Order: sequence, then C-alpha cells, then structure tokens
Amino acid sequence: MLFLGVDLAWGDSVPGRPGNESGVVALDASGEILDAGWTRGVEETLAWVARVTDRQPDVLLLVDAPLLVENLGGQRLCETQVGQRYGRWKVSANTTNVHSPRLAGVDLRKELEGAGWAYDDGWDGPPQQGRRLSECYPYTTIVGVERLGYDEDRPRYKRKPRTMPIAEFRPARAAACDELIARVAALHDADPPLQLGSHPVTAVLADDASPDADRAYKHREDLLDAAICAWTASLWHRHGADACQVLGPERTEGTPTATIIAPCRPEQRCR
Repeated sequence: MLFLGVDLAWGDSVPGRPGNESGVVALDASGEILDAGWTRGVEETLAWVARVTDRQPDVLLLVDAPLLVENLGGQRLCETQVGQRYGRWKVSANTTNVHSPRLAGVDLRKELEGAGWAYDDGWDGPPQQGRRLSECYPYTTIVGVERLGYDEDRPRYKRKPRTMPIAEFRPARAAACDELIARVAALHDADPPLQLGSHPVTAVLADDASPDADRAYKHREDLLDAAICAWTASLWHRHGADACQVLGPERTEGTPTATIIAPCRPEQRCR
C-alpha cells in the first residue's frame, strides 16, 4: 500500500489570490519517500494525488484538515477529544463547524470521492485495500508516539506564546523545529520506518537548519507536517488500534462520522 500525507492549507485558492502552500509527501511501506513537495489550492493538490497514485490501486491518504464537517455550531467531537486526551501535553484542536470560513478539506474529500476514493472514519480499523482518505493531526502523532520522546509537553514549533516577543520566538521556534526534525529522522529504523533522507526534498529538512524568517519557515514546516501525516498513515496501517485511536463519535447505522486518526499512549486513550 502507498501512504500519502497532506498538510492542507484550510483556505482554498480564489481568483487573483492563490491559496497558501500545502505540504505533500508520498511514502511506501519500506519507509522510502517516493515524492514530496508543495501544492497551492485544492486543484493542485488533487493533481498531485492523481499523479503519484497513477496505477496504484491501494492508497491510504491522511490529511491534516477537517474532512467531514456537519455540525451546525461548536466543535466537532473529535476536536474536543483532542483537548481532553492530549491537553496534558498542551495539544488542542481548532474549532470547526459548517459556518467555518476555511473548509478546503471538505472540498478535497468531495472531489476525491467523485474520483472513486472513499472517506474512511477508522471504525473498521485501518483499510487494507482501495483508495481511502482519513483525517489526522500531526500534534497527536508527535506527543502520542512515545519513541519521539515528548513525554511532558509538545514542541513549540508553531504558535507564538502570547507573552514572548516575536524576536525571541523566531529563533526558539527554529530550534524546536530542528529538534523535532532530528527525532523524526531517527524513525529510520522504527516499525514502520520513515527514511527522511530518501528523497532530496525531505532530506533538506535534516541537512539544513530551520530559518527564522516566517515565510521560509512555514514552507519548511508544511513539508515536515506532511511527512508526519504520511508516516501516521503507515503507522495506522501497520499497527492499527495497538498504536492509534479513533477520536470522534462512533458510527451509527453505517453512516461515516467525523473522526481523527490519532497515535496515542495508553494514558491518552479515550476508550
């Protein structure tokens, strides 16, 4: 099976204004990265998926963006459970509902379903065949996989603490990102493996230091998160509920539900 990870920009492109970059990574079961880079907007992301999955009947795609949003207000249950189960590690999720302004993930899911893909909420375990897509959240992988070593707190490689000056935050953010990359690169002999240096685009993550400048940093972070998404797909496929949990409402009457596939430690489990 082929594993894809997409760190999707939540806002799509509009005429005269291209969307933000989305990181994209394709990974095989041996841990080799077969393709990696960036797209802009749902259309470019769909084109990338079509290209890398050509003649590949069995593909699992994990997307860091809300894929199924049906609640009229408040948070989706899967988002609430992120805070409940991973909050000790300072991990929580943004609130999404049908009134949210940026739902590119929903558009991506619908387009892929129209192309023969199936949304998979995870309640039947990891898919073994076909083209399936599910939602993930890299922070749950980062703090939920014990081997990565974030036993007490998440790495501060994203949002700036309110009280920290931006001039202080930027180098601290870069250092935190470099440490995270080093830990992800050490998954080369994990089960399943991730060979970050097996593709020239992702090899740069480990070879170069993270920049302080915001745009260049975000470019790098999007690719890192996509690699984490792809590896999460491989982990879910390889170990299923032994290594991961499904966050969100259980399925009723066969109707798929809005879920997040989240690696977890025993103390993070909902059930």
